Formats: sequence, structure tokens, C-alpha cells
Amino acid sequence: MVRPRSGAAQIAIAAIIAAAAASLLALAGAPAWSQASPTIRLIVPYPPGGGIDVLARILADEIGRTQGQSIVIENRPGAGTEIGTEVVTRAAPDGRTLLFNNNAIVILPHVRKVNYDLGTDLIGVCNAASTPTVMVVNSNSPYRTLQDIVTAARAKPGELTYGSAPAGLMNVAFEMLAHQGAFNATFVPFGGTPPALNAVLGEHITIGFVDYPAAAGHIQSGKLRAVAVGSRARIPELPDVPTIAESGFKGYEIEVWYALFAPAKTPGEVTARIAGWFKQAALSPAIRGKLTAQGFNPSGQCGAEFAAYLKSEDDKFGQAVRDANIKQQ
Repeated sequence: MVRPRSGAAQIAIAAIIAAAAASLLALAGAPAWSQASPTIRLIVPYPPGGGIDVLARILADEIGRTQGQSIVIENRPGAGTEIGTEVVTRAAPDGRTLLFNNNAIVILPHVRKVNYDLGTDLIGVCNAASTPTVMVVNSNSPYRTLQDIVTAARAKPGELTYGSAPAGLMNVAFEMLAHQGAFNATFVPFGGTPPALNAVLGEHITIGFVDYPAAAGHIQSGKLRAVAVGSRARIPELPDVPTIAESGFKGYEIEVWYALFAPAKTPGEVTARIAGWFKQAALSPAIRGKLTAQGFNPSGQCGAEFAAYLKSEDDKFGQAVRDANIKQQ
């Protein structure tokens, strides 16, 4: 059965707000670290090549250029992001090992038991950016709209297939959609977005539900067809592609956010400095333009504001998992 959060865990999640608020107070006056500072490991719990990996590398390069701080990206995929996340929970709380994760960090504990707790083991530092989600099929597919997919899935339960990382955002987001639309498709687990997209490109699975930057090049080249976007409104890059809400799923909205986390006992002055770097990098005019061109929406939401947002996301996805009775696949 789906594991609801315990009362203790809810209290622990709320503790993020207090810790992040302390970081925010230190932000304005915190000096930059020395250029001689040791290299920072930024753990990305996904394979190389996906949207989160691309974003992490853009921000790390900009911070290296402007702050003189070396940040090395380390991809540690697996177990629905739990493997990479655990690396950071076990690291020294000195700001030298950080996590760059997405919505999966608040989803996974609702789907199955994990060996970390967001409230007691990790602190949210900064939300760097978000991006729309997009549902795609191979360009040879007979399905041209989301309604085509729903009709076929209802007529042939389990015959259509979709893929993503197990118990990750896209797995849960698709099951939320299937629950709302009363249809069924078979889930095929992959290590992350790139291998799932490759399976759609090779016509091994029917549907991909991914972050837009990961699929953009394939859509533009005509290899993939976008049938719907998960954002609240249509996106400029795909003006003729309707939203999922417009396609008959009133109120449905799923975007991907990409955020920085640190071990929970990291000092507030350290997380404040790091938050300042990432916020400056994400919102700098040159990088903002670069990110926007690739389908990202820069955020720079840090400190207590981000902590409150994390709490709301935890509540939202927890309720969605319970409503749809989503279990580990």
C-alpha cells in the first residue's frame, strides 16, 4: 500500500522552513568563498543528458566563471533518485557535497519507504528553475492527440506503454492522469529520461512524458510528436500543442522544478552563500536568456520562500499518490 507520511515526518518537513529562514537572514551579508575553496560535488541523481543534468552544468559553469568556485557534476542515478540523494545525506555538512534534484524528492517517500527524510536529513537551499512537461509519441505513431491515446488505452487496457524512472515524477504524473481519465497503460521502468526517450524514438514504448528541454531537439527535428503539455498554459515553443487541461483533464498541471539541497546540519551562513551563487547564476541576464531558450523558467526562489513551497509540493503530491493509490512499480 502507499505509505502516508507520519505525523513526525510532517513535523520534520515543517522544520525546513525554520532552517531555511536562518539561511535567508545570512544571505545578504555573507562573503563569497575564496577562489582557493575546495571543489564542490554536485550530485545529480539522474543519468547524463536529461534536462536536470543540462541545467546543473549550465549553472555550475556560470558559478565557476563568476565566483571562481569549482563545481563538479557527479551523476548518481538509480532507485528513483534515492541512490544519489543518500550520498548527500551521508556527506559532511560543510557545503562541499550538494544535491540537485527535482519533484521526485518529495514524491518518492509517499510511494515507498526510503532511507532518508527531507525534513531531518536535507535542507532545501534554492529552487533554480522550472520547466513544462510534455507528452510525446514517435512521429510514426498513429496517435496525434492526448484524446487519441486515452481512447486507445480504454479500448485496449495495458496495451499502450509508457516509460520513466520508477516512482519518479513522470511515473506519478502519468498515473495521476490515468486515474483522472479512467484509462490504463503499462509502465516500463528506465533509469531516467534519456533512456525512456530513446525507447520512444526506437518505437519500443508508446508514450514518453518528460520535461520539455529533454525532448525539444527531437520535437524540432520531427522525430517525436508532442501531443500535450502539462503546464497551466500553452508554451511559446509549442503554440499549437494544447495543454493536458485543455485536452479534457480539468485542473491538471504538472511542471518540473529543479532545486538545490544540502545536508541538514550545514551551517546557515554556508547555505546562504551557496544560495546566493545559484540565484545570481540563474537570474543573470546572459544565463536567463540561455535557459529560456532551452525551455527553462529561471526561478531563484531561495530560503524560507522555497521551504514553504517544498511543504506545499509535499502536501500536493502526497494527496495525489493517495487518491490514485499509486504504488511502487
